Amino acid sequence: MKAVRIHKHGGPEVLRWEDVTDPSYGDNEVLVEIKAAAMNHLDIWVRSGLPGVPFPVIMGSDGSGVVAEVGANVENWQIGDEVIIQPGTYCGECDRCKTGQENYCSQYGILGESEDGTQCELIAVHSNNLARKPSHLTFEEAAAFPLVFLTAHAMLIRRAGIQSGETVLILGGASGVGSAAIQIAKLFDCIIIAVAGDERKLELCRELGVDHLISYREESIYQRVKEITSGAGADIVFEHVGHATWTDSLRSLALGGRLVTCGATTGPKVEVDLRHLFSKQQSIMGSTMGDVSGFHEIVQWLAERKVRPVVDKLYPMTEIQEAHRYLEENQQAGKIVLRPE
Repeated sequence: MKAVRIHKHGGPEVLRWEDVTDPSYGDNEVLVEIKAAAMNHLDIWVRSGLPGVPFPVIMGSDGSGVVAEVGANVENWQIGDEVIIQPGTYCGECDRCKTGQENYCSQYGILGESEDGTQCELIAVHSNNLARKPSHLTFEEAAAFPLVFLTAHAMLIRRAGIQSGETVLILGGASGVGSAAIQIAKLFDCIIIAVAGDERKLELCRELGVDHLISYREESIYQRVKEITSGAGADIVFEHVGHATWTDSLRSLALGGRLVTCGATTGPKVEVDLRHLFSKQQSIMGSTMGDVSGFHEIVQWLAERKVRPVVDKLYPMTEIQEAHRYLEENQQAGKIVLRPE
């Protein structure tokens, strides 16, 4: 088969669309013919220098496709089933896994980071890592769904404990994870403030139904949040930008507010004034991916059309280097999706 692989860290030039051996599959695994795979900022981190990457590695965490073969012990899947792939891997045996906290497992990994991923023609995954693709979705839309919605679900529901009617500030509202967060916050009837950088991205946020928009290139995030909330601030700040927005994000928090972050696309080094943190009784929380029950909950929302993936641009996997350049330049509004043909 063909796959997108890297053999070392570097720029887009290290990405190769090359021949690799077809994967074998175990008794509890399913072989999936990939129809579409989506990109995330994780792809850039893996390619450019994330420690511990097992070279050579097939890139990609998100994918959708058709079941091609099933292992001897697999009963819930048949050849021809259309599926979405859950990108997290875990042992299934530890206390964390047994209590439904798979993303806290000491062996937790992510496809395309700790092991071979989805940007290929065939992938073998555990049968528990699959969900049925809703029939109203294209494979491209389905591939754009898993990682960002699972991440946003964990951040807002599992970590921040979102409540109906709260004010939620979402940084990078037109990104994959930002657009997912907007839709989840809307399910809780929250007041949503979204931040984006150009008119195309602001328009996507409008289409998703945000209540207030902030163009960070033209106005102060912190000052606009204070104006919108009459000085109170946001109950939840949804962060994944990092260094460039961190100070504004902290200053935008209400008394007792919760800042939750899953990334640092503009840099990981930030400062915190502990006096403000404890005197205002605020919380800062990290979040990585999500648990299996959360994945099935968001897939149910998807099937019921309560949420939808946002696809920005399609690339053939043969143009993977150009797709990485597009993502690195922060041009996308929604998700970048790859097809193996």
